[in-house]
Amino acid sequence: MEIIKTPIQGLLVLQPKVFEDDRGYFYEPYNKKVLADAGINDDFMQDNQSQSQKDVVRGLHFQNPPYAQSKLVRVIQGSVWDVAVDIRKKSPTYGQFYGLELNAKNKTILYIPEGFAHGFKTLENDTVFLYKCSRLYNKASEDSIRWNDPDLKITWDIESPVLSEKDKNAGLFKDFKSQF
Repeated sequence: MEIIKTPIQGLLVLQPKVFEDDRGYFYEPYNKKVLADAGINDDFMQDNQSQSQKDVVRGLHFQNPPYAQSKLVRVIQGSVWDVAVDIRKKSPTYGQFYGLELNAKNKTILYIPEGFAHGFKTLENDTVFLYKCSRLYNKASEDSIRWNDPDLKITWDIESPVLSEKDKNAGLFKDFKSQF
């Protein structure tokens, strides 16, 4: 597996080695030792999976400490524009985002450490997204930032996304008080 650093410290792109032949393909999307060798020592405890139609935006979501989660995210069917926003107060990249396309063909995985808000936009119908999380879901600690916050300037390239009520009503970054 190739580990690729992003411009934001701690946020990593994982590109697994894929073995293909006339039968199909095989790859390891998760190998604890390989990740530990790359400095990722999280104890992943929960997998979440979502299925969405085209032009759904989910996020920007996170859990506050002490229930903060790091995540390994990937697409197993379809494709997304995936975004992570640094919400660590003392980080030199606080408030900056990193985005990339994750899809079933490239099999790319994004490692998102604690202290990031996360969201994605589906690019195809019937997209299936998998989250591997380091802590169990805790409703009392969940929070969100508006997906199209003007201060974050995320390049979503969408005018009329399909949103949940929670995402429609998320707060603005300028009013956000980070606990990270």
